[in-house]
Amino acid sequence: MQSNHDVGLVSPALERYTRGPLNELWKRPDLSPRDRSLVTVAVLIGRNQTSELSQYLNLALDNGLEPGEISEVLAHLAFYCGWPNAMAAAAVTQGVFSRRGIEAGRLPPAHAELLPVDEAAEARRAAGVQRDFGAVAPAVVQYTTDLLFRDLWLRPGLAPRDRSLVTVSALIAMGQAGVVSYHLNRAMDNGLTQAQASEVLTHLAFYAGWPNVFSALPVAKAVFEARAK
Repeated sequence: MQSNHDVGLVSPALERYTRGPLNELWKRPDLSPRDRSLVTVAVLIGRNQTSELSQYLNLALDNGLEPGEISEVLAHLAFYCGWPNAMAAAAVTQGVFSRRGIEAGRLPPAHAELLPVDEAAEARRAAGVQRDFGAVAPAVVQYTTDLLFRDLWLRPGLAPRDRSLVTVSALIAMGQAGVVSYHLNRAMDNGLTQAQASEVLTHLAFYAGWPNVFSALPVAKAVFEARAK
């Protein structure tokens, strides 16, 4: 990670924006530093930008994120960002954990007692996906049910709200605005407030870029308006 001084040697304007608006962003009150760390780590994993991941993982731990929660973020985002991105992030995380003396015994086990599933909501989701895509890619539909919604999302090592938070953040960061509506609604069902969701978009503008956020803004607007009715 370059120091601000080093950045200033090649782009004084970038150094100014880093010292000013980016630093002030982390102090905005509608999203906690812990949540901002979750969002930022999700962005870096989603975009496979590992050069700054070590710095932000250390900041996340300092901001109260537990090692076990970071472990679960890696597993979760493998499904949403792809295995290569998760494996690259895992290599960086191993170095951070090693330097901080964090051992595997502090992490969630591979097999855990799962949280209860909302059978009615899951049945509706599964029926919709089967109807739309069952004839196109039946194995994808089956894996989606068996691995994601009846396993991954029910692991207790990361709260459902936080799973939603990293999912929405990674999807926006990867430019996948088309699938944000479902996951933003799920995030709000899981406890993310509208004010927090709005602040996530603000944070993402800096870390994922304005174009990705402006692509997601119409989706967020539609979700907010529909939930207000």
